[in-house]
Amino acid sequence: MSEFGKILIFLITGFLLVGITLFVNRLIAPHNPTPEKLTSYECGEEPEGNSWIQFNPKFYVIALVFLLFDVEMVFIFPWATVFGNHEIIKATPTWGWFSLAEMFIFIGILILGLVYVWVKGDLDWIKAKPITPTVDTKIPQSLYQKLNLQQSGYQVKPFTMEAEIVKEPVSAPATATQPRKPMFKATFKKPENE
Repeated sequence: MSEFGKILIFLITGFLLVGITLFVNRLIAPHNPTPEKLTSYECGEEPEGNSWIQFNPKFYVIALVFLLFDVEMVFIFPWATVFGNHEIIKATPTWGWFSLAEMFIFIGILILGLVYVWVKGDLDWIKAKPITPTVDTKIPQSLYQKLNLQQSGYQVKPFTMEAEIVKEPVSAPATATQPRKPMFKATFKKPENE
């Protein structure tokens, strides 16, 4: 049997085991839903209000930072087993120094990323003060203030619940003496002589 055949048998066995487990669960498990069981689960707390709310983006940032450092820890374990193997170190002594320097660089990059996230303030749950964006423009602030105070260019209309009817100007109908203008101008290409 080839290696691909072994992989195919492994995949088929995996799908069968999962399917059989779900089928047995469907046969054995009781099925008596109640309104209490059908409510969304909120860590043991009584759900309040609508579940369609906006989450604080901090949840996602902190989850991504955790995931990043959690996955990076997975890379440290194989390094520790190789670095702790005395046979490899005995065979090539420079291998130990190389792996040690490599791990210092790796952890240094991780610490640099952590310091960046910390300085940026993404690890603070509530930021102390909002950061207002600034733009380097050559237009003075007084010109913006003058434009905001000027009300000749626009007028704020009061809000009403009634629909506003827009009256369009009615154009004179085309008569026999006044032909209608075409909506577009047709252009034809002359065939090239062969």
